[in-house]
Amino acid sequence: MLKALCMRLAHLGLSAHSVFDMTTPPIASPDLLIASAGPGRFPTVDAICWVARSNGARVLLLTTQPGNGSPASVIAHVPGQTMADDQDGGGVGLGGSRALLPMGSLYEGALFVLFEMVVFRLGEVLDESPEAVRSRHTNLE
Repeated sequence: MLKALCMRLAHLGLSAHSVFDMTTPPIASPDLLIASAGPGRFPTVDAICWVARSNGARVLLLTTQPGNGSPASVIAHVPGQTMADDQDGGGVGLGGSRALLPMGSLYEGALFVLFEMVVFRLGEVLDESPEAVRSRHTNLE
């Protein structure tokens, strides 16, 4: 979902890069790292957040489990089932025993909807026409 968001932000004409892509520049102030950890924390996500913050960037963490001690600057609660709770009846299920959407799909779907709403609103704020957005889409497909 984060790669899809990066693509949409690039379509809006913004400088957006995905972690681990070889073309991603160094992160620094005033950059924003948007990270996702559905169950709240992962060692790899924490490490990336620490690197970003130590270089002056702001960090937004999206999660279903806020309050897990993340090194993020801001934590946004996105309700939804993740792989961490799809087997114990804590997720959205049929009769409480089996998750309707396995392995965090509900959280990922919620991120998709959230990101599309953010991109739509940013397009309005930036006064980007649909034609301008389309013109930045790859023609190598």
